[in-house]
Amino acid sequence: MSEPAAAPSPSMPTWGSPDTVFDRLMGEWHLQRTIEGQATMSGVARFTALETGGMLKYREEGRIRLPDGREFDGHREYVFERAPSGFVVHFAETPPRLFHAIAIVRDGDALAGSATHLCTPDTYDSSYRFLPDGSFTIRHVVRGPRKDYLSDTVFTRGGGA
Repeated sequence: MSEPAAAPSPSMPTWGSPDTVFDRLMGEWHLQRTIEGQATMSGVARFTALETGGMLKYREEGRIRLPDGREFDGHREYVFERAPSGFVVHFAETPPRLFHAIAIVRDGDALAGSATHLCTPDTYDSSYRFLPDGSFTIRHVVRGPRKDYLSDTVFTRGGGA
């Protein structure tokens, strides 16, 4: 039924199957984000295991650059929880609050999943793609009366931060 998962290399992990993606997120990733017409961000994201088991803390830190050239530091945190064939993402709050649940499926030579989150009155349509080269992307399309933007983030291993 399921093929054996290949061992990830430090520089380019293979994703294996939808059930192995969660484990392969662990560690450090370099991120490049574009928020269409609003900002860019370069930085580092880390997935670290929580003592509760089956959960990873996600923390990103980086330098945000606005179109006018101003720059500042930024960070964000989430908690990822293992789920059958995917994961659930929670806001890093106490108690944790659901952001979205991602069920991962094969999509050509990639693995992918998507979900919608209503943050009244705005809607976040999010998609994740786990690519054959070991990288992954997250896209958030945000629409509503308060927010209207597209955020694309590419995560890669290796290289300097």
